[in-house]
Amino acid sequence: MARSLLLLLLASGAALGASTVEDLKSLLQQTTTARAHFAQIVLDSNMKTLQQATGTMQFSRPGKFRWEYDKPYDQLIIGDGARVWLYDKDLNQVTVRRFDRALGSSPAALLAGSNEIDKDYRLTGLSSRDGLDWLEAVPRTRDTAFEKILLGFGKSGLEAMELRDQFGQITVIKFSTIERNAKLAPELFRFTPPKGADVIGE
Repeated sequence: MARSLLLLLLASGAALGASTVEDLKSLLQQTTTARAHFAQIVLDSNMKTLQQATGTMQFSRPGKFRWEYDKPYDQLIIGDGARVWLYDKDLNQVTVRRFDRALGSSPAALLAGSNEIDKDYRLTGLSSRDGLDWLEAVPRTRDTAFEKILLGFGKSGLEAMELRDQFGQITVIKFSTIERNAKLAPELFRFTPPKGADVIGE
């Protein structure tokens, strides 16, 4: 369901001039892989900070991603096209879910997939804010953890993402050093549970 957002997230600086949804869709179809650094903040309904984290992300369309947190905890999320693996190094615990069931349940899972944007989302251009041009994506079904996703585009392409859930919490992700159509090794998107790890899930 949420798989169409990968292309939105991997736009290059050329997105600056994309003033319509159609222009943006045309540009995004040219993206197959990307990598970037990110900073993530989770806010409650009163805009109080609940959590902060940083890390790196890498994607290979369709269906493969690597979302790696380095602070404040060491955690890895890998989508291999069939399953989504979440590895907590400190707990030595692995959680695994079928790919289609994991879509929409985390920012990482939202980023993998096809370019059928209109099929899964209603897209609306919003007013500029904080120096960025914003696009709103509202899921066409309620089978997702998020009510809507806002994407902010600036000189570097996609610079910010806001995911708003059913409980009023907002996850704000800011991207930097985005490299579009990078050459990524296939093994980045494979995962084998470490010896002795507890494996939970399907």
